[in-house]
Amino acid sequence: MKNKILFVVTIIVVFGLGLLASSVINRKSEAKYMYVPQVDIAENEPRNAEWGKNFPKEYQSSLQTLDTSFTSFQGGSSTIDMLEEDPNFVVLWAGYGFSKSYNQGRGHAYAIEDVHNSLRTGAPETKEDGPMPATCWTCKGPDVPRLMDEKGVGEFYAGTWAENVSEVVNPIGCADCHDPNNMKLRITRPALVEAFDAMGKDINQSTHQEMRSLVCAQCHVEYYFDKTKAGHEGTPYLTFPWKNGTSVEDMEKYYDDIGFSDWTHQISRAPMLKAQHPGYETFMTGVHADRGVSCADCHMPYKSEGGQKFTDHHLQSPLNNVANSCQVCHREDERKLIENVYSRQRKAQENRLKLEGLLVKAHIEAGKAWELGATEEQMKDILMDIRHAQWRWDFTAASHGASFHAPVEIGRIMGSGMAIASEARVKLARVLASLGHNEPVTMPDISTKEKAQEYIGLDMKKLKSDKERFKTNQLPKWLEEARQREAKMETKKVSQK
Repeated sequence: MKNKILFVVTIIVVFGLGLLASSVINRKSEAKYMYVPQVDIAENEPRNAEWGKNFPKEYQSSLQTLDTSFTSFQGGSSTIDMLEEDPNFVVLWAGYGFSKSYNQGRGHAYAIEDVHNSLRTGAPETKEDGPMPATCWTCKGPDVPRLMDEKGVGEFYAGTWAENVSEVVNPIGCADCHDPNNMKLRITRPALVEAFDAMGKDINQSTHQEMRSLVCAQCHVEYYFDKTKAGHEGTPYLTFPWKNGTSVEDMEKYYDDIGFSDWTHQISRAPMLKAQHPGYETFMTGVHADRGVSCADCHMPYKSEGGQKFTDHHLQSPLNNVANSCQVCHREDERKLIENVYSRQRKAQENRLKLEGLLVKAHIEAGKAWELGATEEQMKDILMDIRHAQWRWDFTAASHGASFHAPVEIGRIMGSGMAIASEARVKLARVLASLGHNEPVTMPDISTKEKAQEYIGLDMKKLKSDKERFKTNQLPKWLEEARQREAKMETKKVSQK
């Protein structure tokens, strides 16, 4: 009897091992022929669909960035009018394009569409400060490396935004990060390479894991337009202010030393800095970066379909994919992990709003001081305080995920910002008193975006009308030119075969 049982068990085990071996062989066979090239991808091929013929799973997953249904405490993938959410922004950016329009960006698939719709790109012929430069296209899609290769980097930057609308038509995709010859990650934006050089580092020595963050750092960083760059004087040359380092103080010192400002504040007359989106810089100060985690580990985790493992190119918040992102390392319940993130974000937001409130009052109080006859000498230190405090506020606000990536560093930055802003207001109170104004300055009603924009003198009706007229008149032309260029590329590709 025992022998019969043993025989049956042996048969079952052997059968099971046979099935396992068959499965392994099949999976290996699938993996072996997974990437049989269907097309030859040109060096500067910007069309993601062409890459998708060789890499269908990655391409199909990238199309999911079209989904705008996810929402979270700090945003998600849908369009959010940030000026409507917080009208204080309008006053903080008075005199700068962000006071006109600032919407939360959607997924990478909308990179081109969103910049077309923004009032910041405006109608070029009506912009008081001249046309938007071509530099503003730099991070919007893989047509940019193609144009840089065709024209030269400096020559591309020297153009205008409007003259490139029929050229930059493919949204962020494959050619932005991959070498078509071997699919290795590569840097396609020279500003990042130049920033490493300025710090005395060689980006070519970066490991593959480091590259899984550095390809993101091509765009998710702080930058400015350097019009004094040797050999490119007058050109808005895209530059990262990393020469002294990548901390908020390092970059602030860099800007102060060269006397740079993004704009002069309309109310306070302070020489302002606008933080762009220093996501990489803040991420690198957090615990995940310290543990060797890359951006792709969480925002593009590995995925399996049909036994095939690949990188999920649905770039999104890890909170919409907790099982494949967070829970690869963390064993807590999904709800617990999400609540941990929200808890950090709520605490950071609480302090950010306090700093924001101090800054709005400082700008308006400074405006009152000027109105009463304050001198440049009286205001000099105050304006620098406002500049430095708002730089810290904007650095924490524009970093988006920074309150999760680096909550300790973000708390430190906001704490120093509040101290500087408070000192500016103390100095302002003294100046106002010396000018005979001993009462609190009356604050305007900026409870809505519309009221705030009216307060700073924006004619939003005209701005919107000019934008719509420009889009109506020009968009068909852009599309036709883009289609003609795409047809030429396809014809050239066929003839080369």
